[in-house]
Amino acid sequence: MPRAMALPLLPGNSFNRNVKKEKFHKSQHWGFCNNVRMLVSEDKPGIGGELLPGQKMKRKYSDFPKGMGSTVPSWIAFDKQVLSFDAYLEDELPDKTQEKYRIRRYKILFYLEDDTIQVNEPELKNSGLPQGTSIRRHRISLPPPDEDQFYTVYHFNINIDVVFYGRTFKIYDADTFTKNFLKKIGVKLNPPGRCPEDPYMEIRRKTLDRMEALCPYESSDTLKQFLEYNRKVLRFFCLWDDSASMFGDRRELILYYFLCDDTIEIKEVMPPCSGRNVTSLFLRRKKLPKYGPPGVYQPGQITDRAVLNVCRGLSGTPADGYLLDKYKLGKVDQEFYKDSDLFIGTTINVWGRKVLLCDCDNFTKTYYKTKYGIDNFTSISCKAPPPPKIERKFPPYNGFGSEEDSLRTCIGLVPTPHQRNFKKFMEKNSYGNISNILRFFAKLITHKRVERDRMFVISYFLSDDTISVFEPIERNSGFTGGMFLKRIRVKKPGQEVFKSELSEYIQAEDLYIGARVTVNGYLFHLLNADEYTLRYMEENSDQFPMSSIELVLQKLKEEQSKSRELKQVFRNADPKLTKRVDYNTFRDIIMTLTVGRLLEHEFITLARHYGVPEDTCPDMNILMAQAHEQLKKNIFENFERLIATCVYEDREKKKVLPTKDIRRLCKSFRLPLTDDLLGSILSGFQDSEEQINYELFFSALNWRMNPMPELQAVSFTKERCEDVWLGMPSPIPVKYVDYFRLLKDVFGLVEE
Repeated sequence: MPRAMALPLLPGNSFNRNVKKEKFHKSQHWGFCNNVRMLVSEDKPGIGGELLPGQKMKRKYSDFPKGMGSTVPSWIAFDKQVLSFDAYLEDELPDKTQEKYRIRRYKILFYLEDDTIQVNEPELKNSGLPQGTSIRRHRISLPPPDEDQFYTVYHFNINIDVVFYGRTFKIYDADTFTKNFLKKIGVKLNPPGRCPEDPYMEIRRKTLDRMEALCPYESSDTLKQFLEYNRKVLRFFCLWDDSASMFGDRRELILYYFLCDDTIEIKEVMPPCSGRNVTSLFLRRKKLPKYGPPGVYQPGQITDRAVLNVCRGLSGTPADGYLLDKYKLGKVDQEFYKDSDLFIGTTINVWGRKVLLCDCDNFTKTYYKTKYGIDNFTSISCKAPPPPKIERKFPPYNGFGSEEDSLRTCIGLVPTPHQRNFKKFMEKNSYGNISNILRFFAKLITHKRVERDRMFVISYFLSDDTISVFEPIERNSGFTGGMFLKRIRVKKPGQEVFKSELSEYIQAEDLYIGARVTVNGYLFHLLNADEYTLRYMEENSDQFPMSSIELVLQKLKEEQSKSRELKQVFRNADPKLTKRVDYNTFRDIIMTLTVGRLLEHEFITLARHYGVPEDTCPDMNILMAQAHEQLKKNIFENFERLIATCVYEDREKKKVLPTKDIRRLCKSFRLPLTDDLLGSILSGFQDSEEQINYELFFSALNWRMNPMPELQAVSFTKERCEDVWLGMPSPIPVKYVDYFRLLKDVFGLVEE
């Protein structure tokens, strides 16, 4: 009885027709799976693993070949196992005159897991027929009168005919696996046959052979090059110098060489405000001939192949063939640029324009280094050489206004004011406690005896290089004093007044202790400088070489031969071996040793570097006087309450409290003293354990009970100007100098 088709697993559908209808719900009666007979049991155990009452285990037949019996289902045993048969089909062509039929080859695939069949037709080049899957995979029924049955593995053999949907396929061979499988299941194999030749393919092969005999086929396959070098581009930076032509200039270009098809594209680098068109494409992508422009060719003159004539058959019908020019007569030979022609420094011809390759990117360098072994990639500058500078001649200064303003009238049609160095002004302008003003104490050099003792203060402003001169007022001197020269830029002496060039002005480097400076005809000798000036010059020793301690020590090291003598002189000057001498003694010794090789400013730099630091702690009486002055101004008298609060916080009754607690109480009672002043006074009263006797501290601050003498202000006449020297600098920068450290650094002498 034929097997039933597969039905959905729904109630009422049973795969075994021998099962009674009332037992459809019992899973143990399913005898088929996907219409394949396999080893099954009619009665299966229940969910608990035991047989139901009245059940018996029965076995059915199996379709496994002899010697391959197994209890495994066939769809698992034969999974991914396919029988392959070679077959052909004679397809009649009643409308064709050249051939009456066609031989079409097929592959018949039989899937053992579910007895399905698939027929495929291998693709043939230029066959003119639709090829591929001819019959999709499914079970195929036998031809009538057995159409209710399906093909099984026993219906196949070699040298037999099988009919699929009315088409007769002649099986002439099979693969090795198929033959072995059929033998194993007991099928006697027929000897393999032979597939006849297709008349159309035979005619076409003769035609192709005839064409190849006349002119061999020329291969021009570029697919390999395209797949290997697709999206790989060489990039060169080029220069086209067109400055020799009228209105021409130098143009920077970028050349792109596409390795996939040997084409070249060139783009122009458009500088801003160039005045040219917006488009930057200089040469569209194409092959670039080496010798261009070659001229104008006729249509069809440039081609890969030359066709001589078209062949016709003897019967007058057109034949599928043509003749090519074997000797390529009249062919136009063109040479195009390749990657081997492009190197840095090479000049290429771009349709009559000489383009110089100046540089390339990293990928291009790696490509040439790998393929051609080139290591020299020295780039060529694309920038044009600077044009010769034309010297502009200006008329001489006429004396009206400043030189800078007069020069601006000669530069442009519309005069503009002189722009000063605003950045320097902002960096060197005075702010906070930083004045950025160099002050020197100077003496006027003159032949007049009355003016020889006149002293001046020369101030140099770093923000705009201006100088002002101020004369301190001295009573009964016979001179008014005050502003001697207002703030202005001072020219150096000995320059021509009416000239075309700008005058040179006195700079900060020209001012140092011991120098002589001429200011508007007055000669000044710089005697000293204030502390800020000396410190500023030492911090900027690269600008002021006189304040460089390295240069000063280098001069002293040149006196290496006098080291023993110098050591003996310092020992005689220091009998107590304190390793230091006073400033005047040190000056006499050094000046005698160097014999005038050290300038005054260099000696002061040396003395300041090796000077013994002084005790800078202010006197407690001065601090208390300043505190009393502030307390009087604010009328602060709440000292008894402060002491009472301290007694309350003094739990141990030691009459001392930590310094931080005293500071906190002063802040809480708003004591009108600055933080620096309060900290200095507290540090003077605290002991080694950082504790303060609060009774002594607040009693000393009580300006009514313990008054202090008032501070004496420095008497001076204050001028209404920006330069006010509140005190002359000390002629002695330091009191004592550590000569032992100097000898150790300069001569390397050690203590004996």
